[in-house]
Amino acid sequence: MLSPYRVLDLTDNRAALGPMLLADLGADVVKVEPRGGSSARRDAPLAPDMDDSMASLAFHAYNRNKRSVEIDLDSAAGREAFLELVASTDFLFENDEPGAMAARGLGFDDLVRVNPRLVYVATTPFGQDGPYAKSLATDLTLAAMGGMMALNGDADRAPVRVSVPQTWHHAAVESANGALVAHHLRERTGEGRFVDVSVQTAVFWTGLQAMIAHAVQGKDFERAGTLLQLGPLTLQIVFPCTDGLVVLLANGSTMPPLVPWMVEEGVVPESWLTDEDWPQFDLNFLSGKPTTHTYDEVVERIAAWIAKYSKEELLERGLAAKITIVPVTTVADVLAFGHLQERRFWNDHELAPGRTVRAPGPFLKATARPPTVRRGTPRPGQHTAEVLAEPARPARPTTARPGLPLEGLKVADFAWIGVGPITGKYLGDHGANVVRIESASPPDRLRVLGPFAGGVPGANRSQFFGAFNTSKRSISLSLKHPAAREIAKKLIAWADVVLESFTPGTMADLGLGYDVANQLNPAVIYASTCLMGQTGPAAPLAGYGYHAAAISGFYEITGWPDRPPSGPFTAYTDTVAPRFLATALLAAIDHRNRTGEGQYLEQAQMESALHFLAPELLDYQVSGTIPSRAGNDSPTAAPHGAYPCAGEDEWCAIAVETETQWRALQSLLCDQPWVMEAAYATLEGRLAHRREIDEHLSRWTRPQEPLAVMARLQAAGVPAGFIQRSSDLLNDPQLAHRDFFRPLEHPEMGIVPYEGHQFRISGYDSGPRFAAPCLGEHSIEILTTELGLSDDELADLLATGAVS
Repeated sequence: MLSPYRVLDLTDNRAALGPMLLADLGADVVKVEPRGGSSARRDAPLAPDMDDSMASLAFHAYNRNKRSVEIDLDSAAGREAFLELVASTDFLFENDEPGAMAARGLGFDDLVRVNPRLVYVATTPFGQDGPYAKSLATDLTLAAMGGMMALNGDADRAPVRVSVPQTWHHAAVESANGALVAHHLRERTGEGRFVDVSVQTAVFWTGLQAMIAHAVQGKDFERAGTLLQLGPLTLQIVFPCTDGLVVLLANGSTMPPLVPWMVEEGVVPESWLTDEDWPQFDLNFLSGKPTTHTYDEVVERIAAWIAKYSKEELLERGLAAKITIVPVTTVADVLAFGHLQERRFWNDHELAPGRTVRAPGPFLKATARPPTVRRGTPRPGQHTAEVLAEPARPARPTTARPGLPLEGLKVADFAWIGVGPITGKYLGDHGANVVRIESASPPDRLRVLGPFAGGVPGANRSQFFGAFNTSKRSISLSLKHPAAREIAKKLIAWADVVLESFTPGTMADLGLGYDVANQLNPAVIYASTCLMGQTGPAAPLAGYGYHAAAISGFYEITGWPDRPPSGPFTAYTDTVAPRFLATALLAAIDHRNRTGEGQYLEQAQMESALHFLAPELLDYQVSGTIPSRAGNDSPTAAPHGAYPCAGEDEWCAIAVETETQWRALQSLLCDQPWVMEAAYATLEGRLAHRREIDEHLSRWTRPQEPLAVMARLQAAGVPAGFIQRSSDLLNDPQLAHRDFFRPLEHPEMGIVPYEGHQFRISGYDSGPRFAAPCLGEHSIEILTTELGLSDDELADLLATGAVS
């Protein structure tokens, strides 16, 4: 899809996934490294008995499909060679400290003079400027400052991060999205753009319904382990079985087939078959309607039933009975999962000649120009002569057109819940004409879940729905009605892009699958996203992001080693998968603009998400290491944790990752004898005595306000971050500096400070354009202005009840 374009990649392993996605999509990505290779080639985890330039498994995980050149950017000859590459490149990615490239004379303002069409993407912890831009940051402190840690963990212990670093992965994929949005803007104007990506804001979006909860409902969501917090209802979804844990949600799709099974097993009496409206059980409970059985009673009986079986038995029997029950897996379980093998997901990756491991394959499938793995990880400078000898690439002509990056693009968004709508939001916020096709019966599940404006439930009062559906219009169709399906077909024929996120086969059963769409509109880009993909033995799993997080391995690595998982919060993979799908869609739209060719995109959300565990999947095959819950401990840093502060349940994250930082902490606490103890002088000593150090530090932090602790540590040169809730983030000075929150007026909710984007683009305001729609708010408008129905046709259609 992106074969015409060249990318220069100056990132380290924290941000290398972004340019790798463009490489998978066909771009020519050139890794620019110093003489001897990037220091990222020596990052842990390491493969033993390998040359140190090729030993880093993290480097292997995120640098396939790239060519490597060695260039000394500090020499005159090297700078000249680099500028010659810049002159004919399309994108440049880097994640150095703010201003570091500019200080070398190689910042955006310098390079855009060499190439006026350059899209320059810079990813940093907090953005290029602002009060926190120069702050020291680590995965732990970014999880704190972005709101992620406040939502993970058990209420009686400190907040926790995901034990395997995640924060930079979110920003890395977001950098690919920012690059392609800027590219679409460049295609309209001919001008290069600077893309400023913030890790903090990328982490913020992992909060889902908690992001601006305090502004909407007047209170924060608080950490509660793996309990599912849905506004007025908090549910147990993780249950012990004979050999581990599984995830199951007692909702309207699960209970009807599950109750007969439990009756058969003698777990509940036969009366349960008829004394409850099980298909509506959760909706009735959420809306306050009377139910025969309480949720606690139902959960108690489910727990007794699950305790009789193994993970494998529950998964297999659940598939047979169409009940979504998924195991909490390890990386070893993931590698052994037959479904991924059936889908040929794994890529045989060569670490060294004759030494091959299985690595995550392409992050989605496509019909016309599928992402592929064309080459493995390059050796340092492997392609230097080849790349430098290539002729300059001619600039592509542009006819200047005013407007937003995706203005004129038409999108029929049939998706619901999380991943699909979030992906549609990417398109709508940047100018696309997105029509959200939904139904009042049943409504999108997010419309009936909190936070609700003022704490008052209502289908048009949920910010869980509102966050993911900005810049869209809504038409309400009952797709079970033949007349509604005809309208849906008209919308497919009208659209450039169609999005759907139902259980595999649902759209086809409605007569709205890709085969029909392709006949109606041969140039359409049709994207399907679901938990496990459209094919394979586990494809029927009709799950949500918490199911995907469990079966992909994220529950296993969040929480305390002596307890069951305590996160990640809610539907974690719903914050991962849309970033990948939006990247692919933006590439497919560009390909269509150039060639007129549509195609079918198919995303298995699990497969996309596994790229966030790629180094760990490789490491298990090399060393046998299985990552698990470690609280806030790091294998390479101490102190490293969340420390109590003054106030109610207030905390500050502190991470000492280098000897320089330890000496800085010693200088700050020089009046405290413990900090000078010989036992703590080395990293090995600090790791061995980490609990003692935690107790000492906690005594120092406890009387102080968390922001004061953070400020003192940062000023001394120690990474630290206030563990922020929604109420804190709404007042965060860095987010205010970036104009992150965008107040928009909603017809029922009033003024809502909608969540902003994770990147800023020079010369372009990239915020959401208008508030999320009320259910069916634009039905008449869409039928008449977009589909051109006459008054008589409209009257006849409304009389059928197919439209509301």
